[in-house]
Amino acid sequence: MKKIKKGDIVGRISYKKDIIFIVDRIIKLNNSTQIAILKGLTMRIKADSPVEDLEIIDKRIVKSSEQNIENRILMHISKYTKRFKKSLNYGKVLHLDGDSRYSQKSIRYYRDMGINAIVKNISETRQPFVIKGLLNKFRPDVLVITGHDGMIKRGTGFNDIYNYRHSAYFVKTVLHAREWENYSNNLAIFAGACQSYYEALIQAGANFASSPARILIDFVDPLIVAENIAITERNKFVTIKNFENELRDGQKGISGIGCFGKKN
Repeated sequence: MKKIKKGDIVGRISYKKDIIFIVDRIIKLNNSTQIAILKGLTMRIKADSPVEDLEIIDKRIVKSSEQNIENRILMHISKYTKRFKKSLNYGKVLHLDGDSRYSQKSIRYYRDMGINAIVKNISETRQPFVIKGLLNKFRPDVLVITGHDGMIKRGTGFNDIYNYRHSAYFVKTVLHAREWENYSNNLAIFAGACQSYYEALIQAGANFASSPARILIDFVDPLIVAENIAITERNKFVTIKNFENELRDGQKGISGIGCFGKKN
């Protein structure tokens, strides 16, 4: 069996390789056991696994998976450009993303959509400490706080913030953002990733968040939320009903209290 290393694209054998991951790093425990820290290739999920439970995914399967998400993006952009014209009056987006690969993809997405967006690759653990400085610098209309997340013990501990890999950092980032701008109609916030603690994020002040059903979301789902807020006129109220059909799993993956649009 090929030795698993950082950067390999793998699946978990015990989970029937249902999700394709990238090995972010490998930790060696005292008993010589090796644990791989994993990040989803197209899903905003973070997980860990014993190295011996991992198997390299065939390059053709990887290419097909990436092509599927690319096709979804292209179809969405094509649908969008038929409905709307690019405008300098769209709301300004500040997007914090814990994943460097997703950050680059997000930049391209916003550019192709004609949306004024600043995308910063900042690890989930650092986001609470930099958010106010970034808000002061860029003064956005829409804030996206995302990266990777996941429940440590699935199916239990739904109301335990410590049972989530990064939800506590997302919550702190939302709270700091609301200290900067408390009025939700001035700053619209999306927060979360796969399986995130939805209720805590909404309570902290997010307008939209993931994941009500503690399920996976695509890397592009947070961008679709930001886009819909940015291109909607300021006198119109945006709800999840406006774009749920564009999301991977609709309201199971993302929901919220809504907000007014940001287009001038």
